[in-house]
Formats: sequence, C-alpha cells, structure tokens
Amino acid sequence: MAGKEGSGLAIHGLAIIGERINPGFRSTRALFETGDIAGIQALARRQADAGAAYLNINAGPQVATAPEFLVTLIRAVQAVVDLPLCFDSPDVRVQQVCLEAYDADQARGRRPIINSITEARWHLPVRAGGCPARVIVMASERMENGEARQNRTAEEIHATARRCLARLTRESGLVPDDVIVDVSIGALAADTEGATRAALDAVERIGCDPDLAGVHLCGGLSNIAQQLPATTRGGLALREGLENAFLTLAVARGLDMIIGTPWRDYRLLPDDDPLLVAFREIIALTGRDALRRLLKLQRS
Repeated sequence: MAGKEGSGLAIHGLAIIGERINPGFRSTRALFETGDIAGIQALARRQADAGAAYLNINAGPQVATAPEFLVTLIRAVQAVVDLPLCFDSPDVRVQQVCLEAYDADQARGRRPIINSITEARWHLPVRAGGCPARVIVMASERMENGEARQNRTAEEIHATARRCLARLTRESGLVPDDVIVDVSIGALAADTEGATRAALDAVERIGCDPDLAGVHLCGGLSNIAQQLPATTRGGLALREGLENAFLTLAVARGLDMIIGTPWRDYRLLPDDDPLLVAFREIIALTGRDALRRLLKLQRS
C-alpha cells in the first residue's frame, strides 16, 4: 500500500495536500466520466509516492445526486493508499457521507480533514466528544452585522482566524493542531487590490500571534498562476516560478501546508532569482501598475 507520513517535498516542514482527485483537472474529469476507478486509484498512488501528506477528495457536483459514487471513490482510494483524506465540500451532508465512508484504520488511525468552513458557512458534523475531523477554515470572509463580507486586509484575515479558532475549540472540542487556516491564495493575474500581499502579511500575523500558536497555515498554491502561460517568452518557467516565489516568502512567515500537486518541483528560491525579484515588485504594486509589471514579466 502506498503512502507515508509527512511530505517528500524538498522544503523542510511543508506538508502537501494532494489536489489531483478533482474533476476540475481535465484528466481527472475524464476518469470520473468513464467511471475509471482503477485510474483514480493510480492517481492516488502517484500522489502518495510523490510525498503527499493528505489526499484531497473532490467528486464534483454529481455527489448531490449520486452520493454512492463518493462512497465508492473513498473506499477505492483507501484500498491503495494509507494516507488520511481531505474531504472538499461546503455541504455538511456531503461531509457526513464522507466521514461515514472513511476508515481510520486504513489511514493508520489518523483523522481526515474537512475542507472547508467559513464564518458564514459554519456547518460541522459533530459527534459526542466533538468534531471527528481536522478542519480547514477559509479566513477569506467574515460575518459582519449578519452578512458575509470579503476580507481585504491582513488584519481582517487575522481577526477572522482568531474568532474561528476560539469557536472551534469552544464548540467542537478541537485543539489548535486540528485547525488549518486557509489564507486564500488568489490569481496574480486578477490581483489589482493587493490581495496576494495581504495573504502573505496575514500568514505572518497569524504565525506570530501567541494566541494562535499551533494552528496550521495553508493555501491552494496552484491558484497563484491561474490564467498565465507556462513560460515567459524567454523560456522561464512562469507558473512554477511564481508558485515557488510565493512559497519562498510564505514559508519564511509560517506557511506549513499547501494544497497542490505533489510531483511539482516546489522549492525555495534564492534572493536574486529573477522570478522572485519580479514577484516582489508585482505584489508591492496595485491596480494597473501591478498588471503592467506582470505583463512585463511574461514578455521577458
């Protein structure tokens, strides 16, 4: 059976939640559409062998009408890997199906992760003794005067993380190590308001807050380079380089977990790396200036 504790990544202390069992990826969607369970199992093994610490399970919209497929999927994955799973759905009914299908013994006694909740969508399956899983909290939005509002600043993200941890420990019996705060990495190509800089600053604020000691910090790393070409005109690996540039700054601030593709070449960049230099310049800007600097990088 494939799977091992921790991550095979070259970045010490960084764990990866393997993202590939998700119909958002074209190759995976084809496996789902043809019911290729053996192909999905092979994908699970590949992620485990590449160093994933968890495997994210997202079965797409079909789970609403065919929950039995989700049960089959979970059991098939657990038959070939012994990693704990991460259940990617905002629907508490889907979460419950996942938790009932999950076999902790197949994961060497380790609990799964619920991905995810927000202050505006606070639905957790709770059993006697508390929540039966670790939890990813999306700190990108907050409740204010009874309405969901998008967090725009590091201060807002930090404050939301504090409230969520307090509530999870009080109501669901979780401890800080059970809580994973997602600071929401967005697409750099659409960032005109400094959201990437805010996410990085939030990582630092949360990581330095003694009241949040022990929580984990994560984000969906592949989001950063969405809508961008794979390489610059001059042949630099643009998507990979921007992912690694974000990691270089975020890990130094306290990021210790990502949702990503385990076999990608994740690594920390030296200070003089041209993509890291450009990334720092881009996130220091806002509006059209940020987009112009990103375009200049693409053309380099």
